[in-house]
Amino acid sequence: MKSNIDIEINDEFKQAYDLIDKSGNCVFITGSAGSGKTTFLRYYTMRASKKTVILAPTGVAALNCGGETVHSFFYFKPDITVSKIKKKKLSEKSIYKKVETIIIDEASMLRCDILDCIDKFLRLNREKRQEPFGGVQMVFIGDLKQLPPVVKREEYHIFNSVYKSPYFLSAYSLNKCILHTVELKKIYRQRDSNFVALLNAVRDGTANDDEIAELNKKVSSQIFNRPMTVYLTTTNKKAAFINHKYLSEIEYKQVVFTAETKNIEENSKVFPAEYELVIKKNAQVMMLNNDAKNRWVNGSIGIVENIKSGSDFGKLSICIRFPNGRVENVEPYKWELFKYGWNEEKKQIETYRAGFFKQYPLRLSWAITIHKSQGKTFDNVIIDMEYGAFAPGQLYVALSRCTSFDGITLSRPLTKRDILAPAVWD
Repeated sequence: MKSNIDIEINDEFKQAYDLIDKSGNCVFITGSAGSGKTTFLRYYTMRASKKTVILAPTGVAALNCGGETVHSFFYFKPDITVSKIKKKKLSEKSIYKKVETIIIDEASMLRCDILDCIDKFLRLNREKRQEPFGGVQMVFIGDLKQLPPVVKREEYHIFNSVYKSPYFLSAYSLNKCILHTVELKKIYRQRDSNFVALLNAVRDGTANDDEIAELNKKVSSQIFNRPMTVYLTTTNKKAAFINHKYLSEIEYKQVVFTAETKNIEENSKVFPAEYELVIKKNAQVMMLNNDAKNRWVNGSIGIVENIKSGSDFGKLSICIRFPNGRVENVEPYKWELFKYGWNEEKKQIETYRAGFFKQYPLRLSWAITIHKSQGKTFDNVIIDMEYGAFAPGQLYVALSRCTSFDGITLSRPLTKRDILAPAVWD
């Protein structure tokens, strides 16, 4: 894997890399928003000496990190439970017997029961049955103070009676592990130390009256008609309403682009972009990938300047004007769906293409949900908590998307009820 982005190597990066590379112990790499967790994953995978696979709890996260979903790798069905895990008839060449390290990205969304399923699967299907995870080194990357795992309402009673919390740290399988934690402390997204301190108070759930009052200085009734600003809301319904409203006010003819897919179910939950992209000239859009030529990054905001014939025969190119005045041609981008396999001849783990999702890497961005904003960076945001936070870390994720305090606008005053910090684990 090659990177087109220079990576700054700090002390925490070195510590985390050495723990993974030189020990067999489990490692949890965490840090607040903008601390370089994704960059570290890229850094490690370029240098990995162990037989490693990268997994993620969700389809979108797997596509973004170039890995595979947990359920796909282990062939878990949606209703998987620990009691349903059975020993399989596997050859000695099976990837489950060869893998040495499993990295799970976006681990904040990994449920504890799924981690216990992974543990039982690996112990049953490897020689080291008495060791946690069958002797596989587990590495978790994520921030537990951002958005939590999804637990259906009807499942609440299960977690309340069996687990301390739905987060992966509450898994019983970790009780027998040596788990090293490395916190990435340098913040790259924000430069203002006062703003960073304010964000940390919200992240930890310790924001006092003075800090909330400081945030509420950003309340304004003048929240619409601000170009290159992203409206962050708590619900898909509100985001869709705002995008439809603004798109309908543009007089130009709309153009619809339908994605090409292979071996990806037509389920919007696993799509990294819209299956049907509806845009017009002058629409505000957000980029959804890191461009190989460094022309934009995931989260860059721009305006559709034109839609014209592209380099591919029969394809159109969407011209995007970015805040610095540059106009770039955007053509369809292919997100690859990977599967891991063992190459016996080369004695190494390899990925092979199992499917793809091809679409223009952008979406309407007058408004998006806070959930979909996780991992992205914006210069200007309008935050609408509407009826209040309904998930731990929601307000923190929204605030921490912005590069500066000046770029934040609040649609209403915040209260302590909006600051839902996750519970503390033993």
